[in-house]
Amino acid sequence: MAEPASVVDPPTPPDRPPAGSGRWDRGWRGELGRQLEIAALVGLVVTQPLLDVLGRSPDFFLFHRADPAQILLLVALVSVVPTAVVALLGALSRLAGPTARAVTHTGLLGLLFAALAVQVGRHVTPLRGVPLLLVALLAAAAGAVAHRRWRAPGRVLRLAAAGPVAFLALFLLVSPTSAVVLPRGDGGVAGTAQGSAVHPPVVMLILDELPLVSLLGTDGTIDAGRYPHFAELAGASTWYRNSTGVSGWTPNALPAMLTGRYPARSVAPHYSQYPDNIFTAFGGLYDIRAEESITRLCPPSRCEQPTTPEQGLGVLIRETGKLLGRVAGPTESAVDPEDSYREPTRAEAGLDAAEPVPSDPKFRWDSLDDNQPARFSTFLAGLTPTSRPTLHFLHLLMPHSPWAFLPSGARYDAPEDLPNDGAGWADLARQRHLAQLGYTDRLIGETLRTLRATGLYDQALVVVTADHGVSFRPGAQGRGMDAIKAAAGEVAWVPTFVKEPRQQTGRVDDRNWEHVDLLPTVADVAGIRLPWAVDGRSARQAPRADATKHFYDRPGEPVTFPGGVPTPPPLPTPHPLVGTEVRAGPVAGSARVADLAAFTAADPDTGTLPALVWGDVPDRIPDGTLLAVAVNGRIGAVVPVVPADPGGRRFAALLADDKLFHAGTNTLDVLQVAPDGTLRRLALS
Repeated sequence: MAEPASVVDPPTPPDRPPAGSGRWDRGWRGELGRQLEIAALVGLVVTQPLLDVLGRSPDFFLFHRADPAQILLLVALVSVVPTAVVALLGALSRLAGPTARAVTHTGLLGLLFAALAVQVGRHVTPLRGVPLLLVALLAAAAGAVAHRRWRAPGRVLRLAAAGPVAFLALFLLVSPTSAVVLPRGDGGVAGTAQGSAVHPPVVMLILDELPLVSLLGTDGTIDAGRYPHFAELAGASTWYRNSTGVSGWTPNALPAMLTGRYPARSVAPHYSQYPDNIFTAFGGLYDIRAEESITRLCPPSRCEQPTTPEQGLGVLIRETGKLLGRVAGPTESAVDPEDSYREPTRAEAGLDAAEPVPSDPKFRWDSLDDNQPARFSTFLAGLTPTSRPTLHFLHLLMPHSPWAFLPSGARYDAPEDLPNDGAGWADLARQRHLAQLGYTDRLIGETLRTLRATGLYDQALVVVTADHGVSFRPGAQGRGMDAIKAAAGEVAWVPTFVKEPRQQTGRVDDRNWEHVDLLPTVADVAGIRLPWAVDGRSARQAPRADATKHFYDRPGEPVTFPGGVPTPPPLPTPHPLVGTEVRAGPVAGSARVADLAAFTAADPDTGTLPALVWGDVPDRIPDGTLLAVAVNGRIGAVVPVVPADPGGRRFAALLADDKLFHAGTNTLDVLQVAPDGTLRRLALS
């Protein structure tokens, strides 16, 4: 009898243990668990903080004109790439064996625990810098040991791996930025004509971060010596001197101005969230030439969107990388996120440099060709008469920080980490603001010159105002609630000038103007009937009986305070040494100055000068010591040595008078001012 055929088991794959051992299954499950732990921590360290900030910053995407596809791709990169990179490092360590894989995983977890501890520590402790790093390392070591010893931390992390999906859903569906990614609607109903009203051209120039008090002299009028073109504008328009913005944050303030409604919700400044606005109201009767910056209230059906700001996925990734460095670092960032909204120059934007030479010899057009913001140039080019009524609109981020212009229009560089508040720094911030305001005055002058040259000036309704101000009060610098409580007159009150068609003489109106009155007033003069109810009232109506002002640090939560034109703070008295000539004496100390090489090859024709001088001094020079900064033998500024901060024991001086410089090599001197007034030259390095 033949023997029965034997049953032969199928061959075992070489990379898998024999069936039934469970080793392969356990290894696969263990690797999956490790990757879930990595995903959870990377989500907490990178994905959540970035999507949280970006979700609350639709203006970031609007400024850079990012379309939904670019935003979705950026979000995908933020959500996937960091996790994938860290996970790949761990997976590659398997090639060296299970022990190396375990050690690598513990090390990666430790680094992520440390990064998480830094972020948590910044929010719940006063620690910063090296002390915070040391505490974070201790917390990370404890977390890594706990993960190795007990199973519970790993199980919690694996459950938390669902976090990135939740963060992504919140960003796309709930955050203010969701309206930019998934816009709904295309604007509201157009306004209608008021009877047989004539519709004049409308020119609106909205400046940014400009307190009224910065323009005022000691007598409460526009300081014509420093700001001749603002004074010229006031002399031929109605100056609403008791005018206030309704918020210190542009994404709330500007929609209120252009809808006539107080801020009610924290939403994106986007046409899908504010369908009823000046562009939709005027769009039926007016052509719209709108140059927006960090809003997009004009829907595509009404406006051709400008392309002047930096755009593209590369810019979004670069700025998001900078943002991660700020939110994940052990020190507070001294950089205002809105400082990334720097207007490109005409050369950077690739615009045609051919422009008519203005008749005003004081306007340094040859230098300004390189420095003038490109958005402003596009606005000027559009100021031409048309057969159909036209609304010309520009929101220009001037004199908003980053402060980079002298009154002449020359540009200068500055470090990002210079504080704006504290001993000495608040004064420097105000000086830089006023210098940039001097340049803004020249832009106003060029606008008026262009309007006259094209024939629009007399027939147009011209509006020049700002969305909000800013405080330079020590201890309350900025435009939030602390600043409002300490210096409401600097934050809320803004210049507002309305020149009606054919208006020839100026007048002052001190009615209680709030910026929700802007749209009703413009619509009234333009002969447009608004198809929605507004909170503001036209200046052609009777003034408010109530003098109360309303300010919204948060939408829907008004803070009230009494009205009345604010008194300007006194300008700092220049030190007696400023403007005097000095001779280089013997060296009596030392100081380090950044970018000394810029003084050896200055070229004013390029439009850039080393007008901000900053550096540090040795400990032997006491805090508060005055330093005189001279260029080519003439003192341009006297500043104190400030107490040490994360940047060291520093000083910084703005040389606002560009006449101190000449082409070629310039001599820089920093001199210590002794209590008796004698000067001791410091050796510079």
